[in-house]
Amino acid sequence: MANLNKVLLMGNLTREPQLSYLPSQTPVVEFGLAINRVYRKQDGTEGKESCFVDCQMFGKRAEVVNKYVKKGDPLFVEGRLKFDQWQAQDGSKRSRLRVFVENFEFLSRGGGGGADRPASADADLPEPPDAFGSPPADDIPF
Repeated sequence: MANLNKVLLMGNLTREPQLSYLPSQTPVVEFGLAINRVYRKQDGTEGKESCFVDCQMFGKRAEVVNKYVKKGDPLFVEGRLKFDQWQAQDGSKRSRLRVFVENFEFLSRGGGGGADRPASADADLPEPPDAFGSPPADDIPF
Protein backbone atom coordinates (compact mmCIF):
# COMPACT_ATOMS: atom_id res chain seq x y z
CA MET A 1 0.00 0.00 0.00
CA ALA A 2 1.37 3.40 -0.98
CA ASN A 3 1.67 6.24 1.53
CA LEU A 4 1.69 9.99 1.06
CA ASN A 5 2.29 12.68 3.67
CA LYS A 6 2.17 16.07 1.92
CA VAL A 7 0.80 19.35 3.24
CA LEU A 8 0.34 22.63 1.36
CA LEU A 9 -0.83 25.60 3.43
CA MET A 10 -1.23 29.30 2.83
CA GLY A 11 -1.99 31.52 5.79
CA ASN A 12 -0.79 34.27 8.13
CA LEU A 13 1.68 33.92 10.98
CA THR A 14 -0.04 33.96 14.36
CA ARG A 15 3.11 34.86 16.31
CA GLU A 16 6.69 35.96 15.79
CA PRO A 17 8.94 33.12 14.60
CA GLN A 18 11.03 31.62 17.43
CA LEU A 19 14.56 30.72 16.34
CA SER A 20 16.73 28.35 18.38
CA TYR A 21 19.69 26.09 17.73
CA LEU A 22 20.18 22.38 18.36
CA PRO A 23 23.36 21.25 20.15
CA SER A 24 24.73 20.53 16.64
CA GLN A 25 24.20 24.26 15.85
CA THR A 26 21.40 23.44 13.38
CA PRO A 27 18.91 26.33 13.27
CA VAL A 28 15.28 25.53 14.15
CA VAL A 29 12.39 27.95 13.77
CA GLU A 30 8.87 27.46 15.08
CA PHE A 31 5.85 29.54 14.14
CA GLY A 32 2.09 29.26 13.91
CA LEU A 33 -0.11 29.73 10.85
CA ALA A 34 -3.75 30.72 10.75
CA ILE A 35 -5.61 29.46 7.70
CA ASN A 36 -8.95 31.23 7.25
CA ARG A 37 -11.99 29.88 5.43
CA VAL A 38 -15.01 31.91 4.37
CA TYR A 39 -18.07 30.02 3.21
CA ARG A 40 -21.79 30.46 2.55
CA LYS A 41 -24.16 28.78 5.02
CA GLN A 42 -27.43 27.12 3.98
CA ASP A 43 -29.39 30.15 5.17
CA GLY A 44 -27.31 32.40 2.87
CA THR A 45 -25.24 34.06 5.56
CA GLU A 46 -21.48 34.11 5.49
CA GLY A 47 -19.62 31.77 7.81
CA LYS A 48 -15.99 32.06 8.87
CA GLU A 49 -13.63 29.59 10.48
CA SER A 50 -9.93 29.53 11.22
CA CYS A 51 -7.53 26.62 11.51
CA PHE A 52 -4.41 27.17 13.60
CA VAL A 53 -1.37 25.06 12.75
CA ASP A 54 2.02 24.80 14.46
CA CYS A 55 4.98 24.67 12.05
CA GLN A 56 8.64 23.77 12.46
CA MET A 57 11.55 24.20 10.03
CA PHE A 58 15.25 23.33 10.21
CA GLY A 59 18.43 24.56 8.51
CA LYS A 60 19.33 27.71 6.62
CA ARG A 61 15.73 28.24 5.54
CA ALA A 62 14.77 28.50 9.21
CA GLU A 63 17.11 31.48 9.57
CA VAL A 64 15.65 33.09 6.44
CA VAL A 65 12.09 32.75 7.75
CA ASN A 66 13.14 34.16 11.12
CA LYS A 67 14.82 37.15 9.45
CA TYR A 68 12.18 38.16 6.91
CA VAL A 69 8.78 37.08 8.30
CA LYS A 70 6.88 38.54 11.23
CA LYS A 71 3.53 38.08 12.94
CA GLY A 72 0.66 38.70 10.54
CA ASP A 73 2.67 38.13 7.36
CA PRO A 74 1.27 35.71 4.77
CA LEU A 75 3.34 32.63 3.99
CA PHE A 76 2.97 29.58 1.77
CA VAL A 77 4.47 26.39 3.23
CA GLU A 78 4.97 22.90 1.90
CA GLY A 79 5.83 20.00 4.13
CA ARG A 80 4.61 16.94 5.95
CA LEU A 81 2.63 16.16 9.09
CA LYS A 82 4.57 15.09 12.15
CA PHE A 83 3.01 13.61 15.29
CA ASP A 84 4.81 14.45 18.56
CA GLN A 85 4.09 12.76 21.92
CA TRP A 86 5.53 13.58 25.34
CA GLN A 87 4.75 13.37 29.02
CA ALA A 88 3.88 16.64 30.75
CA GLN A 89 5.30 17.66 34.13
CA ASP A 90 2.04 16.64 35.81
CA GLY A 91 2.45 13.11 34.40
CA SER A 92 -0.25 13.36 31.74
CA LYS A 93 0.43 12.24 28.20
CA ARG A 94 0.37 15.03 25.63
CA SER A 95 0.46 15.00 21.83
CA ARG A 96 0.49 17.47 18.98
CA LEU A 97 0.23 17.27 15.23
CA ARG A 98 2.43 19.85 13.49
CA VAL A 99 3.74 20.61 10.02
CA PHE A 100 7.41 19.88 9.37
CA VAL A 101 8.09 22.55 6.73
CA GLU A 102 10.34 21.48 3.88
CA ASN A 103 9.84 24.47 1.58
CA PHE A 104 8.19 27.88 1.67
CA GLU A 105 7.44 30.97 -0.42
CA PHE A 106 7.00 34.54 0.68
CA LEU A 107 3.65 36.07 -0.26
CA SER A 108 2.86 39.75 -0.62
CA ARG A 109 0.13 41.40 1.37
CA GLY A 110 -1.38 42.70 -1.86
CA GLY A 111 -0.19 46.27 -1.38
CA GLY A 112 3.12 45.81 -3.16
CA GLY A 113 4.94 45.37 0.15
CA GLY A 114 7.80 43.04 0.82
CA ALA A 115 10.54 45.47 -0.24
CA ASP A 116 12.74 44.30 2.64
CA ARG A 117 12.56 40.68 1.52
CA PRO A 118 15.33 39.14 -0.55
CA ALA A 119 14.97 39.29 -4.31
CA SER A 120 15.59 36.25 -6.41
CA ALA A 121 19.31 35.63 -6.73
CA ASP A 122 19.11 35.55 -10.52
CA ALA A 123 16.63 38.42 -11.00
CA ASP A 124 19.22 40.57 -12.82
CA LEU A 125 20.57 37.80 -15.04
CA PRO A 126 19.38 37.56 -18.65
CA GLU A 127 17.45 34.48 -19.62
CA PRO A 128 19.86 31.88 -21.04
CA PRO A 129 19.26 30.42 -24.49
CA ASP A 130 17.57 27.05 -24.60
CA ALA A 131 19.46 23.80 -25.17
CA PHE A 132 19.44 24.30 -28.96
CA GLY A 133 20.99 27.79 -28.80
CA SER A 134 17.76 29.64 -29.66
CA PRO A 135 17.45 33.17 -28.27
CA PRO A 136 15.01 33.87 -25.43
CA ALA A 137 11.36 34.15 -26.53
CA ASP A 138 11.22 37.94 -26.08
CA ASP A 139 14.03 38.39 -28.68
CA ILE A 140 12.04 36.82 -31.52
CA PRO A 141 11.11 39.67 -33.92
CA PHE A 142 7.52 38.63 -34.72
